[in-house]
Amino acid sequence: MDDITEIYNKLGGIISEDDFRKKVDEKVDQMSGLCDTKTAAMLVAHDLGVTDTAKEVIKIKDITPEIGNVNFVAKIVSVFDVREFNRNDGTTGRVGNIMVADETGSIRLTLWDERAELIKNGSVEIGECMEISGYAKDGYSGTEINIGKYGVINKTDQNIEVRMDSQKISEIKDGMGDINVSGKLLDISDVRTFQKKDGSQGRVSNILIGDETGKIRVTLWDEKVDSASALNLDDAVEIINGYAKTNNFSQQVEIQIGNNSVLRKTDASVEYKESFTPIADIIPGESYSIEGSVSGLGELREFDRDDGTTNMVSNIYVSDETGRIRIALWGDHALLVDELDIDTPIKIIDAYSKSGFNDEIELSAGNRTRINIL
Repeated sequence: MDDITEIYNKLGGIISEDDFRKKVDEKVDQMSGLCDTKTAAMLVAHDLGVTDTAKEVIKIKDITPEIGNVNFVAKIVSVFDVREFNRNDGTTGRVGNIMVADETGSIRLTLWDERAELIKNGSVEIGECMEISGYAKDGYSGTEINIGKYGVINKTDQNIEVRMDSQKISEIKDGMGDINVSGKLLDISDVRTFQKKDGSQGRVSNILIGDETGKIRVTLWDEKVDSASALNLDDAVEIINGYAKTNNFSQQVEIQIGNNSVLRKTDASVEYKESFTPIADIIPGESYSIEGSVSGLGELREFDRDDGTTNMVSNIYVSDETGRIRIALWGDHALLVDELDIDTPIKIIDAYSKSGFNDEIELSAGNRTRINIL
């Protein structure tokens, strides 16, 4: 039995299956490929007024795509922007997303057209408890609930305790989606602008967060860059619905914050302690943090880049009880060579190791490196 037949069997014979399938094909075409046939069949069923095939109120952990229509109560934990799209029939559609949770887990709601207006006009807010009726289906990051014309999302006085599935930083791998993670804010980079393929200007920024299992860089795109403007170093922050991607340059996994993601301050208690590597254990091709004392100072040198701009570099040596290593300081870091003295205690965090002169291992301190002079 295919998905369309399964949904049709819930209609009670109010329309022939052939006519139902024709309406499903029309809906798929109308939505310009934004929904699959199962979702389209659900929307057609709603259009026909069949909205309550599952009267039992269930918990989020029990919702699966096989159930179809579901009724449940949950608290709104995130609200995402509405976007518009052009249907093949020339009309404009609207779609928005809400993340809701109860004491058993969390799930995404997809609101279509007039239901999406609830987001646009501010009728739904984070922290509100809602009675929800919709259709469960497989989504981009797992099971999600479609709320169409005949779906229900109403405020309720019920008080819902919330449990959000979350990860530790060490568990985050390339390709993971629907990432919920908390961490301590360790670093905030400057905002950079770039030219998009469509000619418009984009913005990008990075932050670094850590928990008791490690640390990870987070990339913020466009309007999400503003999420970091109200944050301060050492704040506890949470990320909702991020996705993980390997940075092509550093080859390290990062969290991406896009249109459907949230970054905000949290009252959660987050522990983080920097891990320092003994100099003798450093190998090429990795990012390291070291602590020791300055044991050598070079000169500041300026040079011209290929693009005509000027950059600076200087070299210092740092020693600990296991060895000594040269560190190339790039950009503004290079100016530190004039502030340092021999035996100055220093911490260099997130410098990249490579083979240098005579195949000796050295560290490169670029714009992602933090340097603390003690």
